[in-house]
Amino acid sequence: MNRTKKVISDAFWQILEEKPYSKITVQNIVEYCQVNRNTFYYHFRDIPDLAEYSIQAWAEQVIKENCEFGSPLNCITPMAEELTRRKAAVIHIYRSAHREAFIRYLNEVSFLIVQLYVDRVTEEISLAPEDREALIRFYKCTLVGIALDWLDSGASYDLVGFCEKVCVSFEGASKKAFLGNAEEALCSL
Repeated sequence: MNRTKKVISDAFWQILEEKPYSKITVQNIVEYCQVNRNTFYYHFRDIPDLAEYSIQAWAEQVIKENCEFGSPLNCITPMAEELTRRKAAVIHIYRSAHREAFIRYLNEVSFLIVQLYVDRVTEEISLAPEDREALIRFYKCTLVGIALDWLDSGASYDLVGFCEKVCVSFEGASKKAFLGNAEEALCSL
């Protein structure tokens, strides 16, 4: 990633922590990171372009930093921690015109994280492709659903703690699914 682009993106996230998306201006960004407007416009067309880039870069970083998993808890917790770490900024994006882009990347990141987890756990197990796909989609939908519920509630509860409880509650279900009882495991959830 270009260093200047990263500085501008980081400034965007910092300002987004403090004010709603609709109130952020190019002037806010250039003052915060001490670059001129031409530098901003060299890298981004406008604030929506910066928002799209920043959300995508964040999603890629979450994936890159969380490729090793040992349990569903290790799969879901990093995403919950990232959402919690950027709580105010995520709420501002979620409540903005870029809500759909945020949800699209949340789905993408969640799918890839869960897919990496399932691939790793099922390396030595014969799992029918449709069962594998069902598990990936189920856990992706669970993760995204929890995140959206948390955001809809104004981030009013401990997301990481909630995810830990959910993972502990469903711990045995994934093992059954990986051993060929996918239908039974999915129904027991």
